[in-house]
Amino acid sequence: MATSLVQHESPHSIEAPFTLQNKTAIVTGSGRGIGRAIAGRLAASGACVMLNDLDESMLKESRASLPHADRIRHFQGDLTDPQIPAKLVGATLDEFGALDIIVNNAGYSWDNVIQKTTDEQFQAMLEIHLVTPFRLLRAASAYIRETAKREIAGGHRVMRKVVNITSISGTDGNPGQVGYSSGKAGVIGLTKTLAKEWGRYNVNVNAVGFGLIETRLVQPLDAEGASMNMHGHQIRLGVQPGLLQSVKSTAPLGRLGTPYEAAGAVLFFCSPLSDYVTGEVLICGGGLHF
Repeated sequence: MATSLVQHESPHSIEAPFTLQNKTAIVTGSGRGIGRAIAGRLAASGACVMLNDLDESMLKESRASLPHADRIRHFQGDLTDPQIPAKLVGATLDEFGALDIIVNNAGYSWDNVIQKTTDEQFQAMLEIHLVTPFRLLRAASAYIRETAKREIAGGHRVMRKVVNITSISGTDGNPGQVGYSSGKAGVIGLTKTLAKEWGRYNVNVNAVGFGLIETRLVQPLDAEGASMNMHGHQIRLGVQPGLLQSVKSTAPLGRLGTPYEAAGAVLFFCSPLSDYVTGEVLICGGGLHF
């Protein structure tokens, strides 16, 4: 006699939508764009959030504009400074007393073909996209490991989350982005290795790879404000207008993504919905591949 599948489902499968209440998150690069959207979606889901960015004015703007500002704090600092990642972790623990979610989102592009890419330029891309996440996770490791050991000894399983941001440039490669693509590819290796190291501590470690999302990094090159100053260098931001149009016609969804949509993919990996998913890369790119 056939039996309804519903009878065999766990009671958890019919619970109300998840909450991140009593969870604390760090979101790097959250002064604007995708990082700000991620922080907003985490806060709206109940989490306390520590923002981080290089630009304090943008951090204050983010904090003022996001929901549930009473559960949001910010820590200004350049994460490529070797001392800042540990200070960010310390400030978060001092402020909230816990750390459950880490989203390594900070980054920028400094593009060129290989023959025109300097050592400094290439190293800068590795520093922000690969070395910085490594240092932040290393700084958090003592708290995560010791806390998990106590929870496990007490018979409790508490899931924590790491989400590293990569790109279809890192999975597929992209002409003119030798440094950016290398850094974004490297963070996938970091993700998969840490998933194996931290599984015993009930930590899900995953990555989200973005396609072209509507931020200042993919605005037309001739747009107002299409540059940024980084460590004394004025760096052009954006892409050729013709490429943007080509992408819109090539991508199956026929458009660029929004920061809110990009943040949704990250939110999945920060939520209980992904408690049995680790070491994976989720591409959020509207079906686009380079």
